[in-house]
Amino acid sequence: MSNEQISAKVIVDKEYVLSDIDERIYGSFIEHLGRAVYGGIYDPGHELADENGFRQDVLDLVKDLQVPIVRYPGGNMVSAYNWEDGIGPKDQRPRRLELAWSTIETNQIGTNEFAEWARKAESDVMMAVNLGTRGMDAARNLLEYCNHPGGTYYSDLRIKHGYKDPHNIKTWCLGNEMDGPWQMGGKTAEEYGRVAYETAKAMKIVDPSIELVSCGSSNYNMPTFPDWEAITLEHTYDFADYVSLHQYYGNHENDTANYLAKSLDMDDFIKTIISTCDYIKAKKRSNKTINLSFDEWNVWYHSTESDRGMQPWQVAPPQLEDVYNFEDALLVANMMHTLINHSDRVKIAAMAQLVNVIAPIMTENQGKTWKQTIYYPYYYLSVYGRGKALKPIIQSDKYDSKEFTDIPYLDSAVVYNEERDELVLFLTNRHLTEPLNIECDLRSFENFHVLEHVVLEHDDPKAVNTKDEEQVRPHNIGNAIIDNQSLKAAVPKMSWNMVRLKRKVD
Repeated sequence: MSNEQISAKVIVDKEYVLSDIDERIYGSFIEHLGRAVYGGIYDPGHELADENGFRQDVLDLVKDLQVPIVRYPGGNMVSAYNWEDGIGPKDQRPRRLELAWSTIETNQIGTNEFAEWARKAESDVMMAVNLGTRGMDAARNLLEYCNHPGGTYYSDLRIKHGYKDPHNIKTWCLGNEMDGPWQMGGKTAEEYGRVAYETAKAMKIVDPSIELVSCGSSNYNMPTFPDWEAITLEHTYDFADYVSLHQYYGNHENDTANYLAKSLDMDDFIKTIISTCDYIKAKKRSNKTINLSFDEWNVWYHSTESDRGMQPWQVAPPQLEDVYNFEDALLVANMMHTLINHSDRVKIAAMAQLVNVIAPIMTENQGKTWKQTIYYPYYYLSVYGRGKALKPIIQSDKYDSKEFTDIPYLDSAVVYNEERDELVLFLTNRHLTEPLNIECDLRSFENFHVLEHVVLEHDDPKAVNTKDEEQVRPHNIGNAIIDNQSLKAAVPKMSWNMVRLKRKVD
């Protein structure tokens, strides 16, 4: 395929508005798993730890990402978690066997500490409740502890623990992956639907201002998908505001061309969930629309083998520490494009996870932090992907792979920020050996000029970043130009690009 000329034509018009983007689609996730908490966000012996033991270098990187919301405390861990273990004096907190990941949970970080960390990170908390081994009673009590101003048992207990003001956590997950046989207290769809309904009803009485996420299928390949969504939403529809989606991908076959197309699978997953939600809406003759919370997504496969041999019952062992390569960064970018392109229904999302565990940010205990390859698309899309999602009209050359047909070489998302009067094009060239010649008709964007063309590229799809060497990092010397209201660029082979445009000031 050498010297093959490939091209794409794009029309971008400010009238083709898909949706206002809810900034929460750039959220993330911290679970009590591996070194996400202990050794990740919390490392009290570190030279950069603050008075609470939180690593300031990690906080700085999280704030750079502008993460708007962080899901906590799980994940699989939440389905056997007693939230009461993580409050009160630290020297009185129990050490527990953590059954989901076969570790020891010290409970030195709990609800109050994490809420404090989130404030320092300039992020909101998305709290998950245990609907595995517990249920409605524990959930309503936790909500009272977090959000009620005072004058009741649990709100006064929070005040006694040193937190006079409520945490005012507004987004709550009704359990986690309850369809999974690996889950502590896993349930059938009917069983989950009933307990989630009763829990949601009680929680909305305690605090009517909260939003609730009904638990969806653990992934696209579950044998009960999408019946699980249809059956559970029959119960939870009136009280839930969102249904959750989870999906991870990996290049197990070492087939890069096929791997970079896996975001098409994510697109199909989202479309199927939307159809299922709208079927239940019609069946219930409801005027309410259920939106989507894609609250676990990422690449996850590099660490699978090494984790199998890990000794159980350690404190914060290095679990799920995928070392991401360049092609992983390209797929992560495409997955984020997909979220933007469904922002009319996907209102919340969480890259799983944020630090050390399948994460963009890595640390060594008592040592350095560094940015994984996937940090960069996350950063640029989060910071510059705020505003209105526009629907680009694309004609692109295509290819076929092992799993997919008619894969466009161009994967993209387009965002218009009216407040800053900026148009941002996010572009991936999936071709492994040739540049993609892009011509973009900007018919309704007069007098715009190129502010910057950022390129993430590397000749080796397996190139990685480590604490000692950053092989994969972006540059801003892309070749995009404006010629008579048309943007033209030769996007490098196998690259991700951000072209940021702004109106010229006379």
